[in-house]
Formats: sequence, structure tokens, C-alpha cells
Amino acid sequence: MQPEHIRAADAELVLYRRFIAPPDSARLLAALDAGIQWRQDRIRLFGREHAIPRLQQFQGEPGLHYRYSGLLLETKPWHPLIEQLRRRIKALEPAPFNCVLLNLYRDGNDSMGWHSDDEPELGPNPVIASLSLGQPRRFVLRHRQDRQQPKIELLLDDGSLLLMRGSTQHHWQHALPRTRSICRPRLNLTFRCISD
Repeated sequence: MQPEHIRAADAELVLYRRFIAPPDSARLLAALDAGIQWRQDRIRLFGREHAIPRLQQFQGEPGLHYRYSGLLLETKPWHPLIEQLRRRIKALEPAPFNCVLLNLYRDGNDSMGWHSDDEPELGPNPVIASLSLGQPRRFVLRHRQDRQQPKIELLLDDGSLLLMRGSTQHHWQHALPRTRSICRPRLNLTFRCISD
């Protein structure tokens, strides 16, 4: 499993395309889809309340909280399969991951808008380990300050692991756009570390 280093100014991106083999990925996706109590939160944008276009759950060490877009998420206990994934990822990336945000994209209408994972509780240079299971989807990044920098477009395949390190979250935003293509579900797990 050779890492792919993606060249970009002010970013450190490493992609492992076959971190999990397709048969194992399919079993994981089915088990987690059925074994997680998914929720669809609502956020306020421009004075109006909207359901976020995906399902999610936040897991990790007891007592941790994560706040974004006006939401406050409290950790649920680690699912045993996710705990195994965390240990496997830590063999490649020694960051002290203590939580994970799970996003279930049910079809091509579910998406994630432009954002950076730069909340204060993630610390100055957060390492984000993003694991994709299921339907391959287009993942795009754009520089926050220098719009002359070309966008980066990646197809995150089933079983791929993307590491975003260093100052990436300070300088780049990322998104998972909607697609009109017929889509099977995609589960994304973003492992991160929240400081107490």
C-alpha cells in the first residue's frame, strides 16, 4: 500500500487508495450502517433553519464535545469496529485521535459544503484522517486566501484513506459536492483529536 503525496502549496495531503480492501469495506459499511444510531441535525443559515444534507454521529472518548455551524455534538462510545479502524490508522499516522465524526451520504443529493476543520478545540495544526467506505465521490479543495491556486479534485474511492496534516486546515477548504449520478451510500469517518 503505497501512499500518494498530493502536491499543493500550504498543504500536506497523503492518500492511501486501498487502505481497506473492497470486500472488507462492504462488510464494514453494512455493519456500521445498521449498527449506528444516525441523526440528522438542523443548522441555521442566513436566518433560516435547514436539515443538514447527510446523517451523522460523533464518537470518541467520554466527555468530549465538538462544535461546528452552531451544533454542539457530544461523544457516543466507540463502536468496536471503529475502534479497530482507529488502531489501524494510528499504525500509519501516530496522531492521538480521540474522536471521530461519521457522515453517512445516502445518495448523490447528500453533500458537505465548503469548510475547514479549524475549530479551536482541534488545536493549531490538526491532523484529520478521512476514511471513505462505499460509493466513490468527488472531493474538492480550494485555497482560502490565494484563489490563483488551482482547485484540487480527488476521487475518494471505496476504502481510501486521506490524511490532511500540517497547515492544511488553515489555508484550504474542502467540500463533497452533490452529484446527479446514481449513487449508492458513502460513509466517511473523519478521525481527529480534540484537546480538553
